[in-house]
Amino acid sequence: MTTNTVLFESQLPQFTLVHRGKVRDLYQIDTNILLIVTTDRLSAFDVVLPTAIPKKGEILTSISNFWLKQTRAIINNQLQSSIALSDIINQADDYQQLKNRAMVVKKCQPLPVEAIVRGFLVGSGWHDYQETRSVCGIQLPENLQLASQLPQAIYTPSTKAAVGAHDQNISFETTIDLLGLPLASQVRDISIKLYQFAFKYAWQRGIIIADTKFEFGLDENQQLVLIDEVLTPDSSRFWPKTQYQVGISPPSFDKQFIRDYLLQLAWDKKPPAPELPDHIVEKTAGKYQEAKDKLLN
Repeated sequence: MTTNTVLFESQLPQFTLVHRGKVRDLYQIDTNILLIVTTDRLSAFDVVLPTAIPKKGEILTSISNFWLKQTRAIINNQLQSSIALSDIINQADDYQQLKNRAMVVKKCQPLPVEAIVRGFLVGSGWHDYQETRSVCGIQLPENLQLASQLPQAIYTPSTKAAVGAHDQNISFETTIDLLGLPLASQVRDISIKLYQFAFKYAWQRGIIIADTKFEFGLDENQQLVLIDEVLTPDSSRFWPKTQYQVGISPPSFDKQFIRDYLLQLAWDKKPPAPELPDHIVEKTAGKYQEAKDKLLN
């Protein structure tokens, strides 16, 4: 369904729809190639909202493509730069709709963990710290406050939940059980390298990356590959550097603005979610655009 610049759900009947996630639609082109379409859908509290955010998918795709190219020296990724979208999409209308929001990628076997790196104490990490002085089994110093920068970035993996379900934080030891020690260690070490690289770059452009989530897969040679979206406002917590202050949760470039709005409503965080008013949609779209402008310009 498309309305002006909004794409809520892609329709490509010429290809097999493999999966329709919270934001992305995944199509199989052939046995080795997939097409990822980033829609303008938005989820909050693991529920897909009925209101789309104009150009959100285009912004997320642009940011992901930027990071994928910037981080190739750290790890290879699934982006198929040798295959143009126009080689796959023959219909002019479909091509115009998808040209800024679709990624041609090679098929990989996704790993069953989400690789989360935290540089600051916020969100579920802050709640865990208040109870145990640790996050995912990693002991942290005493007397840290909300939004404190950690002495060093920490790797705090989680399970991968289906649409409508909640991810669960797990320990590194649990990832060893799932992946084996060599692969679990590789995922942890590369995740931290990616975060450190991106943090330095974003810091110079006025953005603090408080935490982020990476996803990995194995290619046909069983080599580790970076997949899915990378370092976007949907997969990361971006803070404006000028408004950062220890002890408070800074305003962010992500969908926290929408979460805050929804928390004011009498909604039980279960489907169906309420429609968003125009002023909330416009402000959210502006947040995404501002993040892109700061990072890419």
